[in-house]
Amino acid sequence: MTKSYDMAERAMANAIRALTMDAVQAANSGHPGMPMGMADVAAVLFDRFLSIDPSDPKWPDRDRFVLSAGHGSMLLYAINHLLGYADMPVEELRRFRQLGARTAGHPEYGHAAGVEVTTGPLGQGIATAVGMALAERMANARFGDELVDHWTYVIAGDGCLMEGISHEAIDMAGHLGLGRLIVLWDDNRITIDGSTELSTSTDQMARFAASGWHTIACDAHDPAEIAAAIDAARQDPRPSLVACRSVIGFGAPNKQGGHDCHGAPLGAEEIAAARGYLEWTHEPFVIEPAVYEKWRGIARRGAEARREWESRRDSHPQRAAFKAAQARGGLDELTAAMADYKAQLLLNRPKVATRKASEMALAVVNATLPDTVGGSADLTGSNLTRTKDMRPVRRGDYGGRYLHYGIREHGMAAAMNGIALHGGFRPYGGTFLAFADYCRPSIRLSALMGVPVTYVMTHDSIGLGEDGPTHQPVEHLASLRAIPNLLVIRPADAVETAEAWEIAMASADRPVLLALSRQNLSTVRKDVTENLTARGAYPLLDPGDRQVTLIATGSEVEIALAAAELLAAQGIRAAVVSAPSFELFAQQPEDYRAATLGAAPRVGVEAAIRQGWDGMMLRTGDGFVGMTGFGASAPAPDLYRHFGITAEAVAATARNLIEE
Repeated sequence: MTKSYDMAERAMANAIRALTMDAVQAANSGHPGMPMGMADVAAVLFDRFLSIDPSDPKWPDRDRFVLSAGHGSMLLYAINHLLGYADMPVEELRRFRQLGARTAGHPEYGHAAGVEVTTGPLGQGIATAVGMALAERMANARFGDELVDHWTYVIAGDGCLMEGISHEAIDMAGHLGLGRLIVLWDDNRITIDGSTELSTSTDQMARFAASGWHTIACDAHDPAEIAAAIDAARQDPRPSLVACRSVIGFGAPNKQGGHDCHGAPLGAEEIAAARGYLEWTHEPFVIEPAVYEKWRGIARRGAEARREWESRRDSHPQRAAFKAAQARGGLDELTAAMADYKAQLLLNRPKVATRKASEMALAVVNATLPDTVGGSADLTGSNLTRTKDMRPVRRGDYGGRYLHYGIREHGMAAAMNGIALHGGFRPYGGTFLAFADYCRPSIRLSALMGVPVTYVMTHDSIGLGEDGPTHQPVEHLASLRAIPNLLVIRPADAVETAEAWEIAMASADRPVLLALSRQNLSTVRKDVTENLTARGAYPLLDPGDRQVTLIATGSEVEIALAAAELLAAQGIRAAVVSAPSFELFAQQPEDYRAATLGAAPRVGVEAAIRQGWDGMMLRTGDGFVGMTGFGASAPAPDLYRHFGITAEAVAATARNLIEE
């Protein structure tokens, strides 16, 4: 440590290293290498640049700090403790990785203050940060520098940059010119297996530059170089990559620089040696008052900046609009607008694909809620996610409401998470349901964090027809329904689609995924006095004293209704239940669920595999008409006949159950 070092920042960095060593050792589990290697960078970043207020962690104009290399979570926990976050006393560091502690193995959004995003799956942090930086520019375009003027900083590792999502993210950020985004790359050239030479030879600086980024390198252990690099990044109008050439595990004299210190405790002997090397004489978890004071000074500076911002906000002519955007307001107005719209649907009874019905409902949503931001992964004309007068967001012009995400499903989903986490916007974005697999890790994190993102997934079955089995989802509904806290809705007509959008816009603590048809569907609803989609499932046809219950979703509700007519002609009383959302139905009172499904034999109807139906809608011995394998390339009507998803097949299955 003989470089041009500010002695106070040296102590600030060493406090991170010491707390990391001690916490990982106490847990006998964790990753000390990255926090120790990037401690100097973090100390300089927070001491000289970052503006946050631990007393108000959700202050809208705070800088965002994203630890994309989430395995190094002790870096963030140590910093938040040193800054004085109320929920991060030293006891939480002592309980690192223990049940019930705020100091989870990887940072979890909502679990501890000061954690902007759940990270751990590598690459997700940097991709989510792109959404945050984009949201900052869009909000700035609406409200100006006085209300929106902050930065997004990311610490990312070699693994983050190897993951494929990183390319989608950096390409998008460079294309949009997100100059308020700075990525600090922990360039330690070590992975779990050993040197990065084992698995990559990419010139990351050249890769970022090719995507339109400003790039600069620095010694990660020289504060003067670190500060100069960050300052240069802030002066450049492009997003910036700062390559911080670091030594993993810096300060552990016998293990630093090697992969052995990446993900294992250093051990008592090496920790003692590190204390000597760093000239850190304190007992475990003990920080001297002068170091605390230096870190708490950052918090005081942020609190003062926040108070000045609040003063500007309270006198700003757009203060009401700004507060409404932050609060996700306008739901009463949306309910009223949707009531009028649904009444018109009952009069007109349109026969349209639910993707078209989604576009129609979105026209109401976007006209009512000014904070919606739409987009598509290069399928705007197919997903129908852009409504009239939605202007695209472009580099240097961020005042629009529509995002052309390009063919980047994974990056789109992560960016939408970032937009939602930033606050002030309701993001939605579209692709084909079959490509949900391309963005599933980001969808999973939406659900894990409880982030209200809306996924518009069209072409939801073999009903898309000629594009064939590569584009026909058969297992996707089951796999998405398996994600906890993800609300999947597959509407049957224009009314259910409108109700689905009401539900999505009102959601505050979970993402919503809409599965929408390509083929036209008749309006099947007869009444709109209640949002029945919010029930998850409801009787669409109930003859009384039913002998069989036909349960269907989406485009197959029409087939179930036709089957009920065939059965009625044969003297068999069949009830039809529309079940747009299994998750919402599971939340209903037990007596409602029992009455809806009835005691008679049941037949499930869905152009997808049966997995996920049993235990929720069906019982052992009940019937199912659907898919048992992949689809094929042909017109949709031919495919439904070929795979036996017809009214005749449903009626035959019902008769067999009744006769058994």
